[in-house]
Amino acid sequence: MLPTDKPLFHLGPSLLLLLQLQLVLPPASAFFPNIWSLLAAPGSITHQDLTEEAALNVTLQLFLEQPPPGRPPLRLEDFLGRTLLADNLFAAYFGPGSPSRRFRAALGEVSRANAAQDFLPTSRNDPDLHFDAERLGQGRTRLVGALGETVVAARALDHTLARQRLGAALHALQDFYSHSNWVELGKQQPHPHLLWPRQGLQNLAQVGDPTCSDCDEWSCPGNLLGFTLLTSGYFGTHPSKPPGKCSHGGHFDQSSSQPPRGGINKDSTSPGFSPHHMLHLQAAKLALLASIQAFSLLRSRLGDRGFSRLLDITPASSLSFVLDTTGSMGEEINAAKIQARHIVEQRRGGPMEPTHYVLVPFHDPGFGPVFTTSDPDSFWQQLNEIHALGGGDEPEMCLSALELALLHTPPLSDIFVFTDASPKDAFLTNRVESLTQERRCRVTFLVTEDPSRVQGRPRREVLSPLRFEPYEAVALASGGEVIFTKDQYIQDVAAIVGDSVADLVTLPLEPPVVVPERPLVFSVDGLLQRVTVRIHGEVSSFWIRNPAGVSQGQEEGEGPLGHTRRFGQFWMVNMNDPLQTGTWEIQVTAKGTPRVRVQAQTSLDFLFHFGIPMEDGPHPGLYPLTQPVAGLQTQLLVEVTGLGSRGNPGDPLPQFSHVVLRGVPHGAELGRVPLEPMGPRERGLLAASLPPTLLSTAGPFSLELIGQDGVGQGLHRAAPQPCAVVPVLLELSGPPGFLAPGTEAPLSLRIASFSGPQDLDLRTSVNPSFALTSNLSRVRLEQNESAWGCLWLKVPDTAASDSVVMVTVTATDREASTVPPTHAFLRLLVWGPAPQDQLPAPVHSTDPVLTTTSPAFHLSTLVTPGRAGGGLVGNPWWGTVGTVLLLLGLASW
Repeated sequence: MLPTDKPLFHLGPSLLLLLQLQLVLPPASAFFPNIWSLLAAPGSITHQDLTEEAALNVTLQLFLEQPPPGRPPLRLEDFLGRTLLADNLFAAYFGPGSPSRRFRAALGEVSRANAAQDFLPTSRNDPDLHFDAERLGQGRTRLVGALGETVVAARALDHTLARQRLGAALHALQDFYSHSNWVELGKQQPHPHLLWPRQGLQNLAQVGDPTCSDCDEWSCPGNLLGFTLLTSGYFGTHPSKPPGKCSHGGHFDQSSSQPPRGGINKDSTSPGFSPHHMLHLQAAKLALLASIQAFSLLRSRLGDRGFSRLLDITPASSLSFVLDTTGSMGEEINAAKIQARHIVEQRRGGPMEPTHYVLVPFHDPGFGPVFTTSDPDSFWQQLNEIHALGGGDEPEMCLSALELALLHTPPLSDIFVFTDASPKDAFLTNRVESLTQERRCRVTFLVTEDPSRVQGRPRREVLSPLRFEPYEAVALASGGEVIFTKDQYIQDVAAIVGDSVADLVTLPLEPPVVVPERPLVFSVDGLLQRVTVRIHGEVSSFWIRNPAGVSQGQEEGEGPLGHTRRFGQFWMVNMNDPLQTGTWEIQVTAKGTPRVRVQAQTSLDFLFHFGIPMEDGPHPGLYPLTQPVAGLQTQLLVEVTGLGSRGNPGDPLPQFSHVVLRGVPHGAELGRVPLEPMGPRERGLLAASLPPTLLSTAGPFSLELIGQDGVGQGLHRAAPQPCAVVPVLLELSGPPGFLAPGTEAPLSLRIASFSGPQDLDLRTSVNPSFALTSNLSRVRLEQNESAWGCLWLKVPDTAASDSVVMVTVTATDREASTVPPTHAFLRLLVWGPAPQDQLPAPVHSTDPVLTTTSPAFHLSTLVTPGRAGGGLVGNPWWGTVGTVLLLLGLASW
């Protein structure tokens, strides 16, 4: 159970680390507020600022206390007086060039879940989730419950759900210092009992206690009555404000026009939003310290390994295998074992050792169960027990197994599918495509079956030569590939597994597909290493030429540019480092359409989201999407990683100037848009306003960033997956707390159209197969119209505790058969009753989940702006930056 009978800081000298500097927030310019937030509240500090800064401080503490293997320990003095950057932390701990992309993506998940509390309809109006309306005890209960749910989900290895619950908890925690009068009472430290459910909150104002005097100005510095009771403001009309009570305040708060007028919130620096704006920095300071306490508390409960997995504090990827186990798969299974053993042994104890392992077998008619672990020995033991037995006829349940793997694989991971059969469950193709994009996982199929071959394993029926197209579709949507080979070559071809786990980026080609008599062109910059060219198909010849005109052909062995190996119809050229920078060419002569992929190792990469400006509510900001929605004004938000990895430390930082949108798969340029820097360049935060004409194109499109390094040489990076404009918004919200065996959980569904009439069929599914009913099976929407539905999920008595459940809603246009279906995914966790010495039972709280459409994206609602109550300006998208302020450790509980 979360500790309830000990003070927050029971500190030992070895684990208490207070930095010897005055505890003050840096100037507002050191925090990078969203440009939309700046328009309303210049210089404000946001929820995401506080969340990411606290996480960086506790991560630095972990690095200082756990010296890196084989490297000198970090020194605290090297970070004093410097802005904390995730890239710099990773370079100092794991070594120069170590990618922080996954860590920054994990912090982004937490921060977006935090900010979403001000936008989601099921959370923005709930005073308990924001410490409004003097519901301080109820708010503390919900806060502690969300932290407990974070621990449970993290221990169940569902880190996506854990980050969502952590974001909600941190939002409430930070709101306490902005919405209550804790700062006005003169407090200089966080509340000592806020994170402990059995330590009562003392001196609370009661219903009949007047708390505020009337204030008819925007700024109300003296409107609190002279008392020492703890109170908070009311917002809106639910609940209504009793006589004599304080309002939240601001021109969006209806209650602030009722006597006593005014308010006490410290959300921003703007008097129009925050009557106590003059105390904004003091509130933010205490909220930051409290957030550091919360992260330290989680680190203590989860341990360093568990905490590191929660925030993906590692440069390494996960290792996820989906294996066909039918009788003809002996060679493929052995190849998977060899690669897994090689990765485990080569990287054990090092920074690139995988932190998460997933294994899903399949055959026909079965698939699964899924095996997940963070222990490499357990993974190897489980993998070693798999043998090719029985079956052998085609097709197999491949996509069902892949869907199960996606459910349990961390975001930004590679998944490898070994099979020699086509999918029996091809009807899942579009759903799996969407799920790969929702999880941002790349899928590579290693298929020991030529699509044109007519002899081989037994078949129940004559199969089409196009039977492998579902694999091609999933690979294209996920940024992966399908590689056809033969049993005799599979062990050599499977070596790409180890390369992919090394976190390679795919370099964009122009054109992206082979065109007869036309070379493929790609750019090499000074920040790329270990460039590999892979060519697959019925190739008769090829050559590679560097910028100086030096060429190398298809002959195997060492050449002037690199080393070439051939395995049947698969060529792999490992280029020699260092490569000459500039424009390279590849010319391929082949029958059919060969595939060419160029990959390289680099820490200079980027994360991105789309966003919708929310300007007319109490908390203006940019609400994040993974894919744009048709009819909505859209911004592209880019976070560049690895900016510190320039060739010479004294060189200027690399910079990207514009983004190019290209049609997929043929690469026609749809347009290019300037990228505007958002704040200091070292933070790598960029934004672009996408014209509606760019977002009216049917079909997927790719994103490519164009820029220059510090010495003026060109830079070119591509997003790992294509994007698409989705026709409708689906919002799927979960039940309070976790699921319990033997119960029925209500779900809420909302569908909205912003671009025109939509006539939709709705289907639902659950993995695993729990009973699910819905009151909405078809809906017709006009432009800017929404519909709501209810679903009921029945959790059987036999449901395993700590098991993940995925609910999917699919909306299909009845009139436009060429429009891909839209999907919403909802992750839930089954959790049985906890023993008394474990975490408390989940409290009843509304837990909206960021939803996805096909291709998937994170969003809930955009129709009703803002939240009734809010918190510190709810900026949903920042960079992973911070300043060393305070590091706190918990010695024992």
